[in-house]
Amino acid sequence: MQLQVNGVTRTVEADPDAPLLNVLRNDLGLVGSRFGCGSGLCGACFVLIDGRAMASCDLPLSFVLDKKITTVEGLGGNGELHPVQKALIEEQAAQCGFCMSGIAVSAAALLQNNPRPTETEVRAALDRNLCRCGSHNRVVRAILRAR
Repeated sequence: MQLQVNGVTRTVEADPDAPLLNVLRNDLGLVGSRFGCGSGLCGACFVLIDGRAMASCDLPLSFVLDKKITTVEGLGGNGELHPVQKALIEEQAAQCGFCMSGIAVSAAALLQNNPRPTETEVRAALDRNLCRCGSHNRVVRAILRAR
């Protein structure tokens, strides 16, 4: 099967029902997306599917065969970090960092569709991203900085 991942066509041999997250991590070596809850509820595994932040832990590979997949590794370009990634670093938003890849993906999707979000819009966009460390205030500041 062929996948369009981070702008590159990749070929994988996997079960069409395999979770996308497993294929990304185990077959393609893209380990930025994390396994959290396994039910698509925590946001740690979020990737962009045709520009929309979606959970990859419970998304079957067959769903994404004709779609553009962007992982946290593919957010930036030409060796540069995405503005959200830069802002997260500048604001020292990460505590343990486990959730940050999913948060960065959600924020990138938000800014792609709404380049000047309000704080309320940022918080709403991150509603599905859980951070057990409680660093959401720094994350929100970072995303507002990146806009």
